[in-house]
Amino acid sequence: MHASAQFLSPADVAARFGVSTKALRLYEQRGLLAPVRTASGWRTYGPDEVARIAEIKTLRSLGLSLAAIERLLAGDGSDLAQALALHHERLEEEVRRTTGAIAAVRHIRAELAQGRTARVGELLHAVAPSPPASLAIELPWPWGGERFELREIRALNYIIGPLGSGKTRLAMKLAEAMPGAHFLALDRLEIAPDLVQARLESDPSLQLRVNAAQTWLIDEGAAPSLALTALLLELEAASSAPLVIDMVEQDLGRETQSALGAYLRRRPAAARPLFVMTRSSLILDLEEVGPNETIILCPPNHSPPMVVLPYPGAPGYETVASCLATPEVRLRTAGVRVVGPAPQ
Repeated sequence: MHASAQFLSPADVAARFGVSTKALRLYEQRGLLAPVRTASGWRTYGPDEVARIAEIKTLRSLGLSLAAIERLLAGDGSDLAQALALHHERLEEEVRRTTGAIAAVRHIRAELAQGRTARVGELLHAVAPSPPASLAIELPWPWGGERFELREIRALNYIIGPLGSGKTRLAMKLAEAMPGAHFLALDRLEIAPDLVQARLESDPSLQLRVNAAQTWLIDEGAAPSLALTALLLELEAASSAPLVIDMVEQDLGRETQSALGAYLRRRPAAARPLFVMTRSSLILDLEEVGPNETIILCPPNHSPPMVVLPYPGAPGYETVASCLATPEVRLRTAGVRVVGPAPQ
């Protein structure tokens, strides 16, 4: 056996690669990793396992599902071409943005060389990224007009709270306040299969995107269903306007929720903003929350909504953790409503 100094604990590996210990266990379950066990049964990762983790992280960054990574590491590279094509598109978009910034800086330098004064607006546009979108609203009942500010709208924004906390009203108000935003209600689950098929056939580009997303999700363990397809129809629509989704996990099983959580987290920072209502610990995995995600909590006492950082000890963190539930618990509480005073 190698010297113990060459072996890392799960916590050390997680810190080095920016992955959670839960992800490491998932890689092990899928047969992608085989950590060495100490005499007392603890997992440790040697040089070979550490190198494999680096490979997995790189392939995940290209958008490959775990099943596709399994196939690739086994010698089947059929999934890699599409992943690289999408990565190529992202890189070209970054190049276009950088080229535009370089041209703007070159123009300002030429203006300065000729003795002209650069305008502050031009300078900011050339050297600073676009400011993040923000939002301020007057809260509906039960908050009675209090002000709520979301200083940065990220690619993925969770809305969470216990039953009766007002999170549905907040979600609808957010959709109303954002230009072009769409509120995807639970009636999406009532759509007929023939209408789903008709919509896909009427838009071949959308059909390709939905099929690709379904393939990725099924590779991650999701089960095909009409509820999942109805959700993907909206998630993959060609729109840059925000999308607000009522209880995103509704009618989706455990494995599908877990795959959907991973699918939502892999979206790029510049993607269409999503606001997803959820109480699922598989959709909102507090160990996996990244920099492109925001948690909005509606407290149980009707205090104003608040943004919660995904760290134990942060204000509101324990309340968020207590709101999250497994699919089995969500199934038992489906349809339960808290009776309170009528809206004013």
